[in-house]
Amino acid sequence: MINVGIVGCSGYTAMEAMQLLLRHPKFQIVAATSRQADGSTICDMHPQLTRRIQLTVEDLSPEEIASRCDVALCCLPHAASAPIVSKLLATDCRVIDLSADYRLSTPELYSKWYEVAHPDPGRLGVTPYGLPELFEAEIRHAQLVANPGCYPTSAILPLAPLIQHDLIEVNDIIVDSKSGVSGAGRTPKMSSLYAEVNESFAAYSIGTHRHQPEIADIIYRYCQVTPEIIFTPHLVPMNRGILSTIYVRPKPNVTANQVRDCLQAHYDGKPFIRIVSHLPATKYVSGTNYCDISVRENNGRIIVLSALDNLIKGASGAAVQCLNVMFGQDQQLGLGG
Repeated sequence: MINVGIVGCSGYTAMEAMQLLLRHPKFQIVAATSRQADGSTICDMHPQLTRRIQLTVEDLSPEEIASRCDVALCCLPHAASAPIVSKLLATDCRVIDLSADYRLSTPELYSKWYEVAHPDPGRLGVTPYGLPELFEAEIRHAQLVANPGCYPTSAILPLAPLIQHDLIEVNDIIVDSKSGVSGAGRTPKMSSLYAEVNESFAAYSIGTHRHQPEIADIIYRYCQVTPEIIFTPHLVPMNRGILSTIYVRPKPNVTANQVRDCLQAHYDGKPFIRIVSHLPATKYVSGTNYCDISVRENNGRIIVLSALDNLIKGASGAAVQCLNVMFGQDQQLGLGG
């Protein structure tokens, strides 16, 4: 068995990761940490795990985590994660970081969008981005993997092949995304209170959302082309799921069928990408590690739609998929693919 530690175990992504790992035949959770450690157990923090795991939540040092674990899933917030990760990496412990701390390519880009100096800048731009569909070779041998953001996953997966194969104009891309409330995390805040979200549907962070530069940065890393993207996120009164409607302008004489065929060929053999003929919906991917993608045409535009579960393929499922790649397991193991 491969021993896994959960660093920062109180949030939704940690809870989802533990649920996935508890049914995985090759990984076992041997440590869980939180700054809220008071002698309580994982089940006290996440009652849905009652009788599934007996583990006390502890306030462990990185060295103590590494002494027990082959790999750690770091589920801390941005800026809080990197100092812990850098100490874990000083040992033989491998790490998947679910924060934004290692996703971007330069410390300048990170400090611009996160408004704080990066605490471990030397690893930016060289840490593999945790989409095995695009970066499997780099992930396989990595000591550290940067788990993707949920919105970026829904946009990068459809866009990267189309840009790589020069089928669309890179200076005219609109990503219109809707997310369930769990994307805001478990920490209480007014914008995610029931009375604020229920019976409402609203855009937020227009032009300022930190996932916008992540989408462009990772597409550049994969395709060596920098796209110009307008990204608008919306909050929908549901627990989980993301639906992204992506408007692109095709190159001359490129048809919707060619776009669809490109995506089908690019993701052939990739178990969690489904190129579908129906219109994707969050209900069809809820609780799974699938990303459903479909293509339409309207008035000279190509419209690419993608749907995924923000807590699974957009977070914890991607982490387990990366774990499988890092430790030589089938990507679908423990993920129901």
